[in-house]
Amino acid sequence: MVSRSYSNLLDLVASSDPPASFGRPVKRLPRVMTVAGIISDLDEESTNSVGSDAISSVSQERMIIVGNQLPIRAHRRPDNDGWNFSWDEDSLLLQLKDGLGEDTEVIYIGCLKEEVVLKEQDDVSQTLLETFKCVPAFLPPDLFSKFYHGFCKQQLWPLFHYMLPLSPDLGGRFDRSLWQAYVSVNKIFADKVMEVINPDEDYIWVHDYHLMVLPTFLRKRFNRVKLGFFLHSPFPSSEIYRTLPVRDELLRALLNSDLIGFHTFDYARHFLSCCSRMLGIGYQSKRGYIGLEYYGRTVGIKILPVGIHLGQLKSVMNLPETETKVAELNEQFKDQTVLLGVDDMDIFKGISLKLLAMEQLLVQHPDWVGKLVLVQIANPARGRGRDVQEVQSETYSTVKRINEKFGRPGYDPVILIDTTLQFYERIAYYVIAECCLVTAVRDGMNLIPYEYIICRQGNDKLDMILQLDPQVPKKSMLVVSEFIGCSPSLSGAIRVNPWNIDAVAEAMDGALVTRESEKQLRHEKHYRYVSTHDVAYWANSFLQDLERTCKDHVRRRCWGIGFGLGFRVIALDPNFRKLSVEHIVSAYKRTNNRAILLDYDGTLMSQTSISKNPGSEVVNILNSLCKDPKNVVFLVSGRSKNILSEWFSTCDKLVIAAEHGYFLRPKLDAEWETCVPVADFDWIQIAEPVMKLYTETTDGSSIEAKESALVWRYQYADRDFGACQAKELLDHLESVLANEPVSVKSGQHIVEVKPQGVTKGLVAEWLLSTMRERGMLPDFVLCIGDDRSDEDMFEVITDAISGPLLSPVAETFLCTVGQKPSKAKYYLEDTTEVVRMLQGLASASDHTARLAAMPSLA
Repeated sequence: MVSRSYSNLLDLVASSDPPASFGRPVKRLPRVMTVAGIISDLDEESTNSVGSDAISSVSQERMIIVGNQLPIRAHRRPDNDGWNFSWDEDSLLLQLKDGLGEDTEVIYIGCLKEEVVLKEQDDVSQTLLETFKCVPAFLPPDLFSKFYHGFCKQQLWPLFHYMLPLSPDLGGRFDRSLWQAYVSVNKIFADKVMEVINPDEDYIWVHDYHLMVLPTFLRKRFNRVKLGFFLHSPFPSSEIYRTLPVRDELLRALLNSDLIGFHTFDYARHFLSCCSRMLGIGYQSKRGYIGLEYYGRTVGIKILPVGIHLGQLKSVMNLPETETKVAELNEQFKDQTVLLGVDDMDIFKGISLKLLAMEQLLVQHPDWVGKLVLVQIANPARGRGRDVQEVQSETYSTVKRINEKFGRPGYDPVILIDTTLQFYERIAYYVIAECCLVTAVRDGMNLIPYEYIICRQGNDKLDMILQLDPQVPKKSMLVVSEFIGCSPSLSGAIRVNPWNIDAVAEAMDGALVTRESEKQLRHEKHYRYVSTHDVAYWANSFLQDLERTCKDHVRRRCWGIGFGLGFRVIALDPNFRKLSVEHIVSAYKRTNNRAILLDYDGTLMSQTSISKNPGSEVVNILNSLCKDPKNVVFLVSGRSKNILSEWFSTCDKLVIAAEHGYFLRPKLDAEWETCVPVADFDWIQIAEPVMKLYTETTDGSSIEAKESALVWRYQYADRDFGACQAKELLDHLESVLANEPVSVKSGQHIVEVKPQGVTKGLVAEWLLSTMRERGMLPDFVLCIGDDRSDEDMFEVITDAISGPLLSPVAETFLCTVGQKPSKAKYYLEDTTEVVRMLQGLASASDHTARLAAMPSLA
């Protein structure tokens, strides 16, 4: 199925008329307004929705890959008349296509590295789409500078690598104008996606921190868009990330994706911690998959490091140029052992630390002088600024000092290569290096060790040049920083803290003197992993998880709410909908035997309220409902009977169940009864000391002792630590109380121990049975609650619908507070809506009572 805008774009590039000039008029492509505003209802019902009336004509799967840069090389023609384009074989975005399947059509969206003047942009767009299926996003130079060199490189990139902007020189202070440029560029990219997307069929895969708010603009336009995001940089701990002024906006934008990918568990863990601490969103692991529930949508978390493109690497290894370069280097270093470093010239790659470690190694092991060479390839920095200049200056001075101190005629212990090398030249250095050193202080992934391992495996021609026996297993050694993304997957590498110069020096020496058989075993282990977890494996695995995460999109009812970057989509099961006040009042008026069951905390009273006493409004509503002879109103709470007696002392007809149904009082002047007979409470002597132990070690927690239960509360503790302690306490109590007649349950910021059989479901069953015995077979049931304990009531009432406890024509309204998975069929947003709805029912009862009290006209 092709969207209308995509069809228009194809019409544009399929035109057979040759361009008359760069300035000719062309058919304008539709654009989507992405300014902040009120979002309408279901996207597929919108009359201006892209693709809403398109006819399906494409059966193959399509993936739209969005990155900062297109996988395209652009060169001006020698006569300066137009451009020549070719694929950038080194681009990850191009390489990952191998993992998407031959039947998957891939469209790329991104910027070109070269600036294209305005009059040429339409023709360049036409050529790129027609020839390469690429859609370029053209950014004005000043906007691109603020976006890329400003917000991305000066603010996001340092922060994501754990650098706090403590001074203007360290990453730069937050600049609102740079943030606005970042958002503007993301909007431009969103418009480009709109030009080609078929929202019902296409998958979108957004890459890296340059486009972190793009998911919001796409989700705003198409609520059910199938969208994945992969972050190729580290994600900092919450203590670092929380310093960013726009922290919430970025988190919420990422949560508008369906699947978010990270290289390592550490990065994912930091992201999940930020969501928990700053947005109050927890995560769950189910059958091996990690997910966050976000307004009814499940946002998946993918943890898998990217791999390398084996085909490309091996093809370059087979080039004659590579063989020539290997022979040249082998002759150059024939009497020496080569250590190799390949890094960008930036502050996080740890080049200077590596050089200091080399210096320390030569000091501590002088026998290596004259025999050991460190070849450091320093690629040009991607950023710019004073920090890059300082790294360059320190690197040059350190290399000069080491060579002056340990060098001899014809021998320099450090060879610094700071010019751009061809790929085959770099591969040649991999082939002849005995050990590869990666000592970055923070890095997202770093594929240098992977490339080194494949190159050390070699091929027949390279073996001949190096005079290696093909029957002898290959060998390699790695010394890698523990702060890089590939470190966890290289279990045979020597991991180091790059800041510990002595330890790095010893690791370098240890790597060189390791037994040959050990080097071979380590190499074999690494080669087996790297060769089976290449870029195609990574891309295919991500796509499979994205398809799994999005499979329920079609059956969800979705609508968008919120303004600007606060936009989010509410996705609900088709059978789960908001309770309409008009609907329930209508049913209320035409029924005669009504059962109303209400939770208190979180239902009638907000969980965040400081004072938990019911206000006069709530009490008056309950009294109005109780006065109606057709009603039986039941308040079911976990609070103690003394507190509930005090709070509702003026509600003489209100039936109250305290402590989740252990105590029951039919009316104000009646005695409290126990619903479940309990022989003794000896278990309290076991449970209470355990709870006290966790209370002493968890600041902000407390114990509430009820007559029938013990409750450990931690709502005022640190969110993450409290949840961790609650899990431990739950396991501890279940262990020590295994032989006691009690149940141990966790709830919203609580862990509770109570006698077995005491549930709110028991209360619901008692109420329905009692009404039936009194000849009041319920034909209207309203049950409202907000937490896990209320689900027991929903379950009992659902089971009773087809049984003898309810009228065959009974209308049931099971309602949970807040949008979340529930056995209830309806929901209301918060306690305010609950009270408003109950006020509507109370008003209906008052109106009926007034009509009944009016004298007859006769």
